[in-house]
Order: sequence, then structure tokens, then C-alpha cells
Amino acid sequence: MTRVAILWHMHQPFYEDLVTREHILPWVRLHALKDYYGMAALMREFPKVKVTFNLVPSMLVQLEAFAADRARDRYLELSLRPAADLSDGDIDFILENFFHAQHQRMIEVYPRYAELLALRGGSLPTTADRRAAAARFTRDDLRDLQVWHKLAWIDPIYLEQDGRVRALIAKERDFTEDDKRILRDVELELLNRVIPEYREAVARRQIEVSASPFYHPILPLLCDTDVYLTTHPDSRMPRQRFRHPEDAAEQLARAAAYHERLFGRRPTGLWPSEGSVSDAMVPLVAKSGFTWMATDELILARTLGITFSRDNYGHVEQPERLYTPYVVKTGGASVACVFRDHALSDLIGFTYAGWAADAAADDFVGKLVEAGRRYRTRGGKGEPLIPIILDGENAWEHFERGGRPFLRAVYGRLAAHPELRTVTMSEACAETATPAPELPRIFAGSWIDANFYIWIGHADDQRGWSQLADARQALNEPASADAAAVAEAREEVLIAEGSDWFWWYGDDHSSAHDLEFDDLFRRHLRNAYRLLQKPVPDELFVSNISTGGAAPIQTQPTARLAPTFDGEETSYFEWLGAGSLEVRDVAGAMHEATRQEPVLSLVYFGFDHERLLVRIDGSRPVVDLLAEGHEISLKFLAPNGLRFSVREILGRLTARYWERRVQTPGAIPQWTERGPRGAVVAAGTVLELGLPLVDLGVAGGRLAFFVAVYDARDAELERHPAHRLIELDVPDDTYEARNWTA
Repeated sequence: MTRVAILWHMHQPFYEDLVTREHILPWVRLHALKDYYGMAALMREFPKVKVTFNLVPSMLVQLEAFAADRARDRYLELSLRPAADLSDGDIDFILENFFHAQHQRMIEVYPRYAELLALRGGSLPTTADRRAAAARFTRDDLRDLQVWHKLAWIDPIYLEQDGRVRALIAKERDFTEDDKRILRDVELELLNRVIPEYREAVARRQIEVSASPFYHPILPLLCDTDVYLTTHPDSRMPRQRFRHPEDAAEQLARAAAYHERLFGRRPTGLWPSEGSVSDAMVPLVAKSGFTWMATDELILARTLGITFSRDNYGHVEQPERLYTPYVVKTGGASVACVFRDHALSDLIGFTYAGWAADAAADDFVGKLVEAGRRYRTRGGKGEPLIPIILDGENAWEHFERGGRPFLRAVYGRLAAHPELRTVTMSEACAETATPAPELPRIFAGSWIDANFYIWIGHADDQRGWSQLADARQALNEPASADAAAVAEAREEVLIAEGSDWFWWYGDDHSSAHDLEFDDLFRRHLRNAYRLLQKPVPDELFVSNISTGGAAPIQTQPTARLAPTFDGEETSYFEWLGAGSLEVRDVAGAMHEATRQEPVLSLVYFGFDHERLLVRIDGSRPVVDLLAEGHEISLKFLAPNGLRFSVREILGRLTARYWERRVQTPGAIPQWTERGPRGAVVAAGTVLELGLPLVDLGVAGGRLAFFVAVYDARDAELERHPAHRLIELDVPDDTYEARNWTA
């Protein structure tokens, strides 16, 4: 048999300002509605399947507060406020923030929600944009948006089974204040079912609950930031070394105690934040009562001085080294350790969302079976153990119906397969036919590239660590504040030690809330100084962000175009007045260890007198990409529900329009084909498209679309821009005059 140990990591940082008691961002509450309850409740359908859930205390303590109805965030307050009482500022906030959901899976599937997004239009960077958008919304529209903002996050199990939720979805529009109260009842019910659901699954021995350090800090960096120099010896460093292993010990001890209070038993397992390990943290882990921990395969490779290579099908070629638990013995302590297969884990996190559920499950389970067989043929001792470890919440936004079809398909196959059995991580470490191999040291690094670059390698990170070190030092200096205030200040510093604030600094990752994360980090430190009755350093009032996120570079068209449609760059001038989008590899809330280079490289767009014109450049000639089975599509959100696709079928270039239509009220919209009409398509080195505006159903106003690439199985490989839209105003009679320059 091959043992499969799945660990779902459930994590959010601490969003609450302990002084104002406001939760700055809503993600604990919203993910509790969509993921935290349902992921555990789904296990009831598969009693033979065992998994491990890693629950981070910084998330759980906020969840408890929201469940008890004593926590508030602005998103929640404005979702509950009567639509008739919304101020202009309230409306601005709602229109800016109530569409923060994955477009394809969480907005487009609900026609009214998609209609409201189209009514708002694209981003609202200026006051004029916000006022124009607000003028288009009636109070009934705003009330509908208040409902859909939350309804789109309700757990798929409730969407399937709860009569109240089904009635709201079927109603679709013209919601009342009573409907909002009903939805609030559902919200509170869901919030209060999360922790009991995990307790019950633990009691029936179907799941194990492991922990991370309380506020999710990087333990090796708390022990000593100079550990970063082992992989980057020439790097710049914070102005003051941070070395507080006592903080690391406290974060661990408090996590264990919190779990014991919540679940009635101390956790034996630890997912160290970001899979970050070092020799210095191992004794602290053992002293806190943890008997196993987990990290990434690259850490094991660096520890052993080897490389885990893979064949063309992604199968690891040293399975006997990877698929077994180890024991790390260092600093006089001993802790079992498993190492995640990052290729298999990343397939769930970053690839399977675009696949049909059954096809993805077959592919995944087939790879598990093959991995186990290879382990045995390579002389591996005992039963192989394949650890699958990944984020348990963010990925599902990109899957059909919140990932439930995929999870059901995977769990069903795992439960029935004669060669596979699922185990918890504790069982995996306890079931060893022979003594587990020992590691006298462990390479210091994280699950990303086996180093700490993401969290301390950028100038913005280093500025943050300098500020953290200064505040930590202030805690140790004499203060006029009383003991209670000093304890509160210490809490603020422990919160600021979390990894998430540093995740968003630098140019590796970016989100719509970079500024909020930056402000929260500095706010916690400002609070600490105020509680200590010490002057707040001026720099804590200034953003640490020195560079924008790695957003796509986009320019707007400046002239009407007249290209030759031949699939080639016929002349330098034919697309000279076009707008452009430079494709960049942008990582979001999750980070794929094995990202592929984008298929596309550049998109040009503009107009002649009658058509939208688009040119698409690839990493290779586009005609070759199409011959390999790729489809390239323009997917429109304005006009909403329209798609134009180009694919090679039986050696012939085929272009089609598709419309997304709702067949019956409340049903998921389906794509319906219609002919290409007057579209012009040419594929060669580049792809050139001319789409008549009359075909698009627009004569004026705004167009909004993104470019998507699909494989032969219609699985989406990439989309550009990744987190926004290409937005264009259809030219009017004054277009040339407005864009003419001497």
C-alpha cells in the first residue's frame, strides 16, 4: 500500500487593530463562510478518508470573535446597513470593495452579480470615476450588491442544501432588508459551526488538527535574522539584527495551549509558518510538545546534498529518498519531519482548477499510484508516504463550485483505490516498519526556494525588520506604562512578527490590499509605542512600499489603426498607435514553486472606424501554439458574457463567438456558440484579430476584456491581465482630435 498524507493549511493573519477593535480586512469571516466549515464537513461523506488540517491560531481567535458576534469589519457593517441609509462615502467603499471575488467562478456564474459589476465598470481610480459609477446605481442595485457580495461566498454545501440560501439565489434581484437579515442568520450559523465541525471530526478520529506558531511568524528569523546570510551571504540586512528565540518559544507555546483549549488536546504536529525550518528552532519545537513537523522537499534535497529530479511526466526520480519520514536530531532534541512533494501539491494549488473535476482527480490519483510503485521498485523500505501539503482555502476560488466536485472526485477515488490509503501526519510518522532515517542537521530555509528571500530579501522587508527590531528593543527598556499596557504592547509586537506583512512587501507578490497590509504592520508597531508611552518613530507613519507590485504594464491607444491582417509584423508602424499590455509573471496570495513562463508575451489593442483590433504575441510563433492545441480567447465583461475564441481544428483555423446564457432561472450560465460573422483572423508569427463593434453589440461606451489561453482539454492555462481587465472607451467622433499631437 501507498500512504497518502494530505495537509490542508488554513491560515489568515491577524487583521484586528487591538486599539480600535476594528478588523481591517474581512478574509477570516468570508473564508469561514466558504472554506473553513465546508472543508471539514465534506469529510463526513468519505468516512474512510483521513486528512490533517493545520489551523493557525491567529485565524481561529478572529473566527471565535466573529462567531460570537463581537467582531466587526467595515465590509460587514456596510453589508448590514439599510441601503436607504448609505452615505456617499459608504457607496464609494461598497462599489470599490464589494467585487473582491474571483470573477470567473464567483461573479460570472451569478448573472445579477455580473450585471452589477458591468454596471459599475472597471476600476475607480478618481473621484469623478467613483461619482459616475455611484450615479448609475439605484438603492435597489446597492441592496442587491450588499447581498451578492456575501452570497457569493456562502459554502457550496449550503448552496446545495439550505432552503434559505437556495431561495435567495433563485430570487436573484430586488432583495429586501429582510433578505439581508436572513443572510446574516445564515452567516452567523455558518461561523458558529466551523470549530465544532473540526472537534467532531477529531473525535471520530478522521482528521488530525495541527498548528502553526500563534501569529504565524518565521521561526528561524525570530531566532536570528542572520540565518538568511547562509544562503545570501552578500545581502544587505536590516539595520539591527533581530535575535529573540524567546519570542519563537512563546509563539509555539501559546499555539499549543490555544489548541488544547479549543480542541481538548494539545497538538502533536506543526506546520512551521511558510514551512520555515532551521537547526535553532528544532529544540523549541520539541520543548513545546510537538513530535512532528513538515516542510518542503527542497529543504530535504539541500540537507542531503542532492537534487530531486523529475522525468517528463513529473515523477520524482529519487522516490525512496523523498517518500519517507525522517527524524531531525539537533540541539539535543528530536522531531519527526515529513517533506511535501511540491510538484503534486502545486498541481492542486495551481493547475487543476482549469480541468474537469474527474479528469483532474484521475490524473492526480494516477500520479500517486505511480509514485508508490516507483518507490517500491527503487528499493524503498516499508510503505511509501506521499505528503501533499498546500493552502486549504485560496485555491478553491478558482475551481468550479468552490472545488467541491474536484475534492469529492479525489476523496472518492482515494477511499476506493486498492493501492492507496490515507493517513494523518501523526499516523504517517508513527507507522515506520524500520527506524526512520536521521538527519543530524536541517537546511535553513522555507517552502519557497529553500531560503527566506521573500520575507527579508527586499529593501522593503529589511525596513520592516528594522522597525520590528526597534519596537522589540523598546519593550525591554524602562517604560512609564503600567504592566497591563506593557503586556498589550508586547502583544502588538508579537502580531507584527507574523510572516504575512513581509509576504506583500517587495515585488514578488501583490494584491488589491497591499496598502492595508503595510498599514496594519506599521499600525501594530505604532500601537506598541503608544501603549509604552514612548514617542512613535516618524517612519512608522510612512509607507514601507517603495515599489508597486509586479503588475502588468498597460498603455492606452492613441490613434486609429490600419494594420495588414497577415499574422506578421508587416511594418513597425501598423500597430504604432495601439495600446499595449506587457505580460508579466505575477504571483498572488499563493506562490507556485514551479511556475511556467507565460505562453503569451504581449497584447496590442485599438480600433479602426468599425472594429476592435487586437494583436497577440506569444513566447513562440502563435501559429505553432495553435497547432499544439492551444486556444486563445478574448473574454468580455463589457459587453458581459461574450467570448471570441481561436483554435486549430483538424488543421484548420476556427474562430467563433460564444455567448454565456442562463437556460433556466437560478441555473449556472452555459456557453452557446454563434457564428464569427464579420470577424477577421490571421495567425502566423502573431495573431491578429478584427472584431466588428456591431458584432460585439456596442456602438459606444466601454469595452472590458481579458485574454485567456486554454489547452486542448479546455483547461485555462493563463489569463492576462491576471487580476484586472483591459478597458477601452469605444472611439467617438472626437477621438482623433483628443489624441492628436503635433
